[in-house]
Amino acid sequence: MMKESKILLLGATGLLGSSLSPYLKSAGYNIVTHARKQGTADFIFDLDDWDLTCQFLTQINPAIIVNMVGLTSVDQSQQDMHKALQTNTQTVVNIAKWIRQLNSSCHLIQISTDHLYDGLGPHSEENVTLTNNYSVTKYAGEIAAGQVQSTILRTNFVGRSKVSFRESLTDWVYTSLALGKNVQVLSDVLFSPLSLKTLVKMIKLVIQKKPIGIYNLGSNQGMSKADFDFEFAENLKLPLGLMERIQSSDATFLKVYRPKDMRMNCLKFEKLFGIKLPTLTEEIADAASDYYEKT
Repeated sequence: MMKESKILLLGATGLLGSSLSPYLKSAGYNIVTHARKQGTADFIFDLDDWDLTCQFLTQINPAIIVNMVGLTSVDQSQQDMHKALQTNTQTVVNIAKWIRQLNSSCHLIQISTDHLYDGLGPHSEENVTLTNNYSVTKYAGEIAAGQVQSTILRTNFVGRSKVSFRESLTDWVYTSLALGKNVQVLSDVLFSPLSLKTLVKMIKLVIQKKPIGIYNLGSNQGMSKADFDFEFAENLKLPLGLMERIQSSDATFLKVYRPKDMRMNCLKFEKLFGIKLPTLTEEIADAASDYYEKT
């Protein structure tokens, strides 16, 4: 991948994009940024609209598109299926249509989700179980991305948010405990996220290699969200006594069913790149280091 080739980051002002954009720029890549509605970006337009999408993508003419646009709220996706379809599916349909019609050499990197898995993990890529509107619309987006030259990354991530309007899981744990609030943490929901710092490095590898297909991209030896929260808090010497372990069925703050086991088997990714992805314990320490300056 020649560094002068243009890389378009769609959704560059979100949780992931706000870390990926400066990382790639610092590595010398020619980055163009996009936002849907808000934030500082080179281009602001709505990817739901085919005419606008076609106009701006033709103007930018990127060699690679990294699509991070998504309605990630499970509750909101369940309440408004139309909005979920427009954001998680139609945007990808429009991107893929532009690639097919006007720039067939453009490579799409589609950021997907570990919410496509449920049942006993760790899950390999073919073991898909759709449980709510969010997972259905993200999977439909994958199908659209698969119609062109693309890398689909199923992932989840943790770490300190760089944007004021979005709070990450670790932000919530840190802020709640630092303010002395009691929190309930889920003992029966398992996952295997990467830290933001690791994920952006892995996306850089994908940009360089441009593999075709679907890849799980997470940490090794996942754990429950409760264990994650306790280990994260312990890293930062936050008060563990404020946390209460509960089952998801007892969580009044959950309005929509979430998968219970989203842990991913990432051997396919590891073999392709000849690497060993870090354990979740290592990623917790990595994510916690972003908060040291605040403690």
